Amino acid sequence: SADGMAGDRTRSSLMLVDLAGYERVGHTGSGTKKELMRESVFINQSLFALRKVITSLASRRRQAHVPFRDSALTSLLKNSLGGNAFTTMVACLTPSDAFFEEN
Repeated sequence: SADGMAGDRTRSSLMLVDLAGYERVGHTGSGTKKELMRESVFINQSLFALRKVITSLASRRRQAHVPFRDSALTSLLKNSLGGNAFTTMVACLTPSDAFFEEN
């Protein structure tokens, strides 16, 4: 190449994950109470596993094991969270008092 860096490549990916499904399903009235509870448990387990991975990666005394396999979410996001990746997390919260408990 003209810039003298033949063989160098840049790879990028974009992953969008929406974990806010439980609250919306409850407001629409679709699904049974049992289904809503099960979905809520899976979302909370995924968020807990994501927290453990982020805590492990941010630790000053880098642990030998980062628990990426603890959930399907963290397994899918492994390449975005580890290595030399740049990751941005966005939280969408509503300022409405009606949804204060959900935020």
